[in-house]
Parts: sequence; structure tokens; C-alpha cells
Amino acid sequence: MANNIEYAKRFMPVIDGIYKAAAVTEGMDAATRLDFTGVNEVKVLKVSTTGLGDYSRANGYPKGDVTAAWETMTLTEERGKELSVDRMDDEETLGMVFGTVTGNFMREHVIPELDAYRFAKYASKTGISTVTGAVLTKDTVIAAIDEAVRKLNSDEVPLEGRRLYISSDLQPVLNSALNRQWGSDGSVNTILAGYNNMPITWVPPTRFYTAITLNDGSSNWGYAKASGAADINFMIVYPQAILQVTKFALPKIFTPDENQEKDAWKFQFRLYHDAFVYDNKVKGIYLHKKPTE
Repeated sequence: MANNIEYAKRFMPVIDGIYKAAAVTEGMDAATRLDFTGVNEVKVLKVSTTGLGDYSRANGYPKGDVTAAWETMTLTEERGKELSVDRMDDEETLGMVFGTVTGNFMREHVIPELDAYRFAKYASKTGISTVTGAVLTKDTVIAAIDEAVRKLNSDEVPLEGRRLYISSDLQPVLNSALNRQWGSDGSVNTILAGYNNMPITWVPPTRFYTAITLNDGSSNWGYAKASGAADINFMIVYPQAILQVTKFALPKIFTPDENQEKDAWKFQFRLYHDAFVYDNKVKGIYLHKKPTE
């Protein structure tokens, strides 16, 4: 029987594949791995300079200032869970129970919490563009998105790279707001993949709140919409305005022979992560939310 290290090596690509298939925020992950300066800190270089001045034919170029400083960001979220599957339960199903349980755990609990935490963190950042609107209809949804684009343009947020995240509850609303010509083929697909060069990602409404509460597992697990939080209609995010940090996300798997507590397969998962909005790039996020209930 494979030891836990060999099994974990085989299982890790499955975990990674589940994350990439299910996490709606996966597309904003940093392209390169960050350098950590300590157990719970990551440093990011912030650079700024001043604008133009008058050139002097006598004295030449006006001297400008360059400011370079390291911003320290501290990770705060350390989450985990242990699951066990009895040896006989697993063997009687030809080894399918353990894989099914761990896979479902990632899809149904880890990934939704990760997305919900990130959106709530971005939505609660001071200084982002925020609009609290009435319920969006087919007559108002396009105007609301166009106003968001206008605001981002006015704040000189780069056009390239913006991502539009919309509550999946608004999918039929947006579909009915746009006229289409149907082809003659035998299939119809009304799901919009993009709007004005922004890729659209449909977000389950249970992951789309302005604030969440993370339960500690003593009486409740996972997360819940925070008291006083609002539902999000849509967000436009410029990925270079945010930082998604995952320092540690690793399954530990013990066979029944290695498990000293029970005659069972044991799965432990620990996630150490956080999400941030750069202080000098807050205008790269636009939030349209519902009124607080």
C-alpha cells in the first residue's frame, strides 16, 4: 500500500485541478510565486514618481523624485480540516469513497470559502469605487455596467486585463437586456463570455458578499454572510490592483496502517492564505452592490 508521501504526490494534481476548475478567482492568481520574508509576511515593492516640469535650455531637465518602498503584507487566514474514512468503507467501494469525500470537500467547502473571502476582502477595501443600487433589471443592468466602465476610464485604470464578475442571479437579466440573432444550427447558447473586451465570470451568489464571517469549527464550520453585509451585483477588477497569496495549501494523507488513531484513511488539509488590495491601486476595483437588508 502506498505511503502517505507517495499518495499525496499523486493526489496533489487532483487538488490543484479541482481548484482551477472550480475557483472563480483563480484567473487573478499571480503568475509567479511570491517571496516570503517570514512565516506570515510578504513584501511587495511600491514605486512612484512625480510628473513633468518645464525643461530649461539653460539648466536642462527638472529634477524629479522617485519613491521606492517595500510594503509588508501580513497573512491572517489559517484554515484546516481533518477527515477520515474507515478502511472497510473504502475497500467495499473499490477505493472510491476516500477520493470522492476529499474531492467533494474541496469543491463544496474549500473553493467557495476561498472565493467568498477574496471578494469580501476586495469589496471592503477603503477607497474603491462603490455604488449601492436598486435591484438591477434588463432596463438598467447595461447602463450600470457602462457607468462602471466610465468610472474606471475616468480614473485611468488600464483597459487591458479588466475582469467582470457578475452574480449568476443576473445571468437571465443580462441575457434579456441584449438583442441577439440566432443561427440556424440545432443548439442555442445564451451565456455571455465577455462584454466590451472584459471576460465575464459568473459568480454563485453564495460567494458574492461584501463581508463574511469565518466560523472556527467549534460549533459551525465554513463561512457565512456577515451581519450587515450586502449582496454584490457585480465587480470589475483590474488584477494588478490586487494580490492573492496562498503560502501553504497541502493535503496530508495517511493510510490505515499509518493512522495510529483509527483503522481508517485520514485526510488533513491546511490552507494558509490571504488577499490584499494595493493602497495605491484602489481605483482598480469597482463594486456595485445591493442595499443592505
